[in-house]
Amino acid sequence: MLGMIRRKLSGRASLSGANAPIPAARTRHESRDLRYPADMPEAPVAEYLVLGLRFGRLSLGFVQSYTGDRALRGQVDREPAPLPGLLASQARGLRRTVRRAALDADRTDFLLGQLAALDCAARGLAGGPVSFAGRLRRRFQLEVDRTDPEHYAAVHDELAHWLPRGATLVERVANFRERERVPAEALPDCVRALSEAFRVRARAAFRLPVHERVTYRFRHDPSFGGLQHYLGGGRSVVTVSTAVPHRLSDLPRLLAHESYPGHHTQHCRGTLPEHDIALTDTPQCAVSEGLAERALDVLLGPAWGARVREVLHGILPVPAAEDLERMDAARRVLAGVRRDAALMLHEHGTDPHRVREYLRRWLLLDDSRARVLLERLSDPSAAAYAVVCPTAYELTGSWLDADGPEHRRARYERLLDRPLPPHTLRSELSGRIAA
Repeated sequence: MLGMIRRKLSGRASLSGANAPIPAARTRHESRDLRYPADMPEAPVAEYLVLGLRFGRLSLGFVQSYTGDRALRGQVDREPAPLPGLLASQARGLRRTVRRAALDADRTDFLLGQLAALDCAARGLAGGPVSFAGRLRRRFQLEVDRTDPEHYAAVHDELAHWLPRGATLVERVANFRERERVPAEALPDCVRALSEAFRVRARAAFRLPVHERVTYRFRHDPSFGGLQHYLGGGRSVVTVSTAVPHRLSDLPRLLAHESYPGHHTQHCRGTLPEHDIALTDTPQCAVSEGLAERALDVLLGPAWGARVREVLHGILPVPAAEDLERMDAARRVLAGVRRDAALMLHEHGTDPHRVREYLRRWLLLDDSRARVLLERLSDPSAAAYAVVCPTAYELTGSWLDADGPEHRRARYERLLDRPLPPHTLRSELSGRIAA
C-alpha cells in the first residue's frame, strides 16, 4: 500500500554502494525543508525507500508503484546499477538499524518483514538457490500446506445439489457459468455501475479523501482480469481486460478487490512514509492481496447478491442472488486446488500429468482448460501468486473475524491504516487461542 500523505524522510542514506545524499521528502502541505538526523526514528524509513527503488533497477515490476519524493527516485535512477549481493547486505544491515530505531511495534514488524523479503529476493537475483516453500516463507511470511481434497468433494456435492440437473457436473457448472457471463458490450456499464455503488458504500464506511477517484480503462489483454495502478493523490486507474470472460458471480469481487474497498482504498488510506512504495513478493503484498480478496465480504456482507441484482437492474439479466453467492463461495474453496497444484509442481516434484489430472478433477475443467492452467502454473511467479491469494484470504479472514462479525469492519480499517505482516496476524490469532 502506498501513502497519499507525504511524511518527511531523512536527508542522508547510510547504505554502502549508493553514496549520494537522500533529499528530504516534502509533503504537499508543507514548504519547510525539514531533514531528519540519522539517529531519528524516521531515518531508516528513508533508507528502506531507497533500497526498494534500487531493487526496481534490477527487476522490472519489482516496484509496483511509488508515490514518494520524486527527487529520491531520480537520485536512485542516476546511480550505477546495483549488485544483488550488495543489496542483500544492505537489507541485512538495515534490519539491524530498524531494530534499534524508536519506531512503534507495528511499524518495526512491517519494516523487518519487508527487509527480510528483500534479502531473500537479492539472494535469488544473485543466483542463490531458494526453494519454493522457502520463497513463500521468507518473502511472504506464509506457511502453506495442501488442502484435504475432501473439502473440494464437499463443494462438488453442494454444486450438484443446487445446479439444474440433466448432465454431468462439469457440464452443469459450465452451463451456469455461460448463463452468467457478462456480454462484452455490457461490460463497461456493469463495471461503472457496480463501482459507483461500491464507492458510495465505501465512502460512508471508511474515511476517504474527497478528491479520490478511480478511472476505468478496458484493454484486450488475456494476461489479467483486472489491474489497479495508483497514481498518487487519491487517484487510481483500473484496467479491466476484455479478453477474458467476466461473470456475474466474480465481477463484483474483482471490482471490490481492485477499487472499493480494496487496493485503491488501501492506497488512499495509507499515511505512513513506508507505504509510499509497494514491492512485489513481500509480506506487504500478501496482506494487501488478502485484504482485497475480503473487500466484498466486508463491504456488503455474505448476502451481496441482492445488492448486485439491484445495481445491475436494467443493464442485463442477473441470475438469482443466492446462486451468485453459492458459485462465489464454491470458487473461494476451490481456489485451494491451484495452490495445491503449485506446491505439487514446484515443491514436491509431482509429475505434471498427475497435476493436470488433479486440476481437471477438482476444478471441474475439461482437458484443454486444465492444460492451459497447468502451463500457467509452471511459471514459479504465477505459481507463487496462486498460493498467496487463497492463503492470504484465509489468514486475513480469520483475523478479521477474531472479535466476531460485528467487529469485522473496524478490524479491516485497522489493516487499511497499519498493514500488519502475516506473522503478526498469526501471532495475534495464536494468542487468542492460547488464552
